[in-house]
Amino acid sequence: MNGPWDVWSDCTPDCAAHALPRVPATRIARRGAAFARGVRRALTDGERMADPVRLRAHAASLLDALGVRVEGAAALTAGGRDGDGVSSGGGTSPGSGLGSVNGVGLGTGPGPDTANGPGSGTANGPGPGTLIVINHISWLDILALLAVEPVTLLAKREVGTWPVVGGLARRAGTHFIDRTSPRRLRHTVREVSELLGSGRSVAVFPQATTWCTADRGSFRRATFQAALDAGAPVRPVTLHYTQQGLPSTVAAFCGEDTFAASLRRVLAARDLTIRVTAHPVLNAADGFWDRRELADRAARAVLGGRPEPGAVTVPGPAAVPAFPVPAFPVPRVPVPEVPVPAGPATPETPARV
Repeated sequence: MNGPWDVWSDCTPDCAAHALPRVPATRIARRGAAFARGVRRALTDGERMADPVRLRAHAASLLDALGVRVEGAAALTAGGRDGDGVSSGGGTSPGSGLGSVNGVGLGTGPGPDTANGPGSGTANGPGPGTLIVINHISWLDILALLAVEPVTLLAKREVGTWPVVGGLARRAGTHFIDRTSPRRLRHTVREVSELLGSGRSVAVFPQATTWCTADRGSFRRATFQAALDAGAPVRPVTLHYTQQGLPSTVAAFCGEDTFAASLRRVLAARDLTIRVTAHPVLNAADGFWDRRELADRAARAVLGGRPEPGAVTVPGPAAVPAFPVPAFPVPRVPVPEVPVPAGPATPETPARV
């Protein structure tokens, strides 16, 4: 346990399993080499990677290298314009190139969610940013989020020491928090409130740890107080992982799992897709809810397992029973060396967000 926001998850590395046979070893090697090149390019970009356009391109490039497709909403902030990024393809796909990131999914649809641009408040003028709350399954969650719409991330400080992901997160302008001290909680809430009040949208993982599926865990409420203080809208977002329409846990990054082991599974995954569902905005400025009710409503939307009326997602295959699914054996495959940014030594079993 690292602090007041940490929770216990009963998910372990044993939860991670392929829903389909793995890809051939030659494709695994090509993916690994492409991913290593993408990481080097991103790290070479340095502080320039914090630019939203460059950040989105790098995230899409890394997913493309891994053979991971993203389907879902084109705009996650409450200021997303109606019709932004509408495409027939509905996502990024292996071999599609960087330009495809601009075609991820669907617009947010008409209604009170529309405005002048990401993080710009309401259609009537500037306003607070959006608090985006997301379920947490994998380190790929961060890449998927940034490929759809780059926003400020809030993460515990340990994430900054993770191999690859830590370096990218630091260069992307992530705000790291210290959850080991209860006295810092009030300061963190105030910091997030100030970010939202300045018009910047912030993405958080309120479950405080990773779970193997999208319907597990519960939400911590502290960051919802920041939305109430700033009068900021809250956008619940659900991430689902599938392989050819079958629910898959292959990307789950849980318990004592290591980044190297998780990367090997992802490199071997066949037709891995991340579906991003943006649920209707919860308007904290209305003053109807306290943080408990706001967190509960967001959790029901995100973890409910089915999109609420008005949710934006890409049509997919009919739902099938998720588990048990056959666990195909995955032999250990050498992973090309990926540069790890300089910094504090990475624990062998770092805590998860």
